[in-house]
Amino acid sequence: MGSPNAISPDILPMMRAIVFDMDGLLIDSEKVYWQVGHQMAREFGKELSDLTLGKMMGRSPLKSVEIYAQDLGLTQSPHELLEMREARVKQVFEKGVDPMPGMFEVLDRFKPRYSLAIATSAPMYLVDIILRVLDMRRYFTAIQTSDDVTNGKPDPEIYLKAMGRLGVPPADCVVLEDSSNGSLAGKRSGAYTIAVPSQYTRNQDFSFVDYVATNLLDAARHIAQKDKWEPI
Repeated sequence: MGSPNAISPDILPMMRAIVFDMDGLLIDSEKVYWQVGHQMAREFGKELSDLTLGKMMGRSPLKSVEIYAQDLGLTQSPHELLEMREARVKQVFEKGVDPMPGMFEVLDRFKPRYSLAIATSAPMYLVDIILRVLDMRRYFTAIQTSDDVTNGKPDPEIYLKAMGRLGVPPADCVVLEDSSNGSLAGKRSGAYTIAVPSQYTRNQDFSFVDYVATNLLDAARHIAQKDKWEPI
């Protein structure tokens, strides 16, 4: 359900800020989480379904492994599973992570025009690795992680906190997301919300968003055209 203050999908006034999800939107990391999830499941003698992985996407780290444990019928605690998963993900990220197509071009175009922020369900120590490996910290005025968020996506808390860090109200913000849970959080915050589904999320429900983009460059063109500056 969208905020009553949400922007009409037909109107995008002069925006002041853009808030990005990270995993699966800016970086090609969902494949890492999916591979680690399947690997851990096999070690427990279980088979992990794509449906379970889809439910986990966009959630807070602890909530995602709670879903994982429940669906697989595991007796390990969510905290133990989270520690296992993040240790493996960290090892992969330290070796490098690929940006999603068009990421740097979009950030280069957006940076002079908008305040930029990240709102990600990942913990800060993993975000720090990604920002360092890809040398992308310079683009962002604010980084909001799950570390100090009580209610994970699809609750809008993480986006409202990111916008608060920017000092920009939701009505003047655009949210870009790749998952249905994350998009719902953006929509509930009152921001203009654009979904950029990945190969892992393209079958999820995005019927409630303001625009569904084919990729980051398409999302950027949409914003540029609506906000009346030269499109990419």
